[in-house]
Amino acid sequence: MSSSQGRLFGTNGIRFIPGVTRDLDFVIKIGEAIGTYFRDGEILVGRDGRTSGEALSLALTAGLMSSGRNVAEAGVVPTPALQFGVKNLGYKGGVIITASHNPSEYNGVKVVGPDGVEIPRLDEQKVEKIFHDGSQNRANWKDVGTARDEPSAIRTYLQGVLSRVNTKAISERKFVVVMDPGNGAQCLAAPFLLDSLGCKLITINSVLDGRFPGRGPEPIPELLGDMVAAVKASNADLGVAYDGDGDRALFCDETGNVYWGDQSGSLLADYLLERNPGAAVVTPISSSQSIEAVAKKRNAKVIRTRVGSVDVSRTIIERKAFFGFEENGGCIYPAHLPVRDGAMTTALMLECLAVRGMSFSRAISHSVPKFYQSKTKVEVSSQNVKGIMRAVEKQSDGKMEKVDGIKAWLDERTWVLVRPSGTEPIVRIFAEAETQERVESVLKKYVKMVKRAS
Repeated sequence: MSSSQGRLFGTNGIRFIPGVTRDLDFVIKIGEAIGTYFRDGEILVGRDGRTSGEALSLALTAGLMSSGRNVAEAGVVPTPALQFGVKNLGYKGGVIITASHNPSEYNGVKVVGPDGVEIPRLDEQKVEKIFHDGSQNRANWKDVGTARDEPSAIRTYLQGVLSRVNTKAISERKFVVVMDPGNGAQCLAAPFLLDSLGCKLITINSVLDGRFPGRGPEPIPELLGDMVAAVKASNADLGVAYDGDGDRALFCDETGNVYWGDQSGSLLADYLLERNPGAAVVTPISSSQSIEAVAKKRNAKVIRTRVGSVDVSRTIIERKAFFGFEENGGCIYPAHLPVRDGAMTTALMLECLAVRGMSFSRAISHSVPKFYQSKTKVEVSSQNVKGIMRAVEKQSDGKMEKVDGIKAWLDERTWVLVRPSGTEPIVRIFAEAETQERVESVLKKYVKMVKRAS
């Protein structure tokens, strides 16, 4: 593919603003390209609750049918439910219309292989080549595909999650849980899961609304104040919040302390590795160094990847790893399906706390070394990204890693990661240290560095 044609896929699927950066004609054509890539078989199509989702789903379905593919329409579903359905209901592949955590004006296209996992990076390029070359298959009138409904995707998904956890231990604990689906797709699945697990459930922002009026589609600690307040007011055992398409989960403990995904992920890794010592855990370059301490205790191996759930999932499959997680709240349990899954993560966390007989705060302090983290993002022009990264590399001290962006180790316990987003015109900056003062100082320094280079 020539550089002039450009990439369509970013860190996690294709993202755009409908009617602004991409139109329905683009969606139809990418549907034709996806259908051509799959060659044969029936494709499962779903969407999150965004206001543009229905129109894009219809356009994408039209493109798939134009290429000769038959389509089953799941409607509004969490992304992991669509992925689980592709594998367990026997589809050739799947497409989910979602922009995950992006603001409500965005939407996107994520392509899923027959194994339920996002297609590999090289296969993304195959789809792009078909699109750019105009080599989409267009069926004649008698070979155009058909469309039908697939009503069982969420039910099948919840049954799958329940089959992978100790439901008896969870039910006996009688957890009180505050849930904040953020008006996203898990509104249609996660509450029923917790009800099946015998939990007393308190919900906020639990009405599906593609404008995400409650607190937006991205669950970050500074936006979860209502959940924290509800946990404290109700003496709940924990709170859990999901992103727009329901594949990520962030937790707060019974005191209202919110944890980033690599902290909760390290807790789950410790619990799972205790029963499976010596196994491998996969996590991106952006995750906390606390997982190395957990892995050492369990004689396990940590494998670092580029940022992006596709890279984590595919590495888990290739290296036969036992677990994976991201700092943004994505956890991947391949015994269920090697994709990030907010509801599966919630069920595993409840099992961990039930089996260990601990409160959330005690479980974290008992198992996960304490580091302080801070992260932010800086809006940039896409034309300036290469210059920004060159400036960061030139001005950084210490050991540097270039797995994804630039990760500089300022000392043995302090690092900063600067990387361009694969889905938005921003540069993300992550920092970690042993004290809050140190991490804030590092983050402030690198924000200034990026802004100067912009």
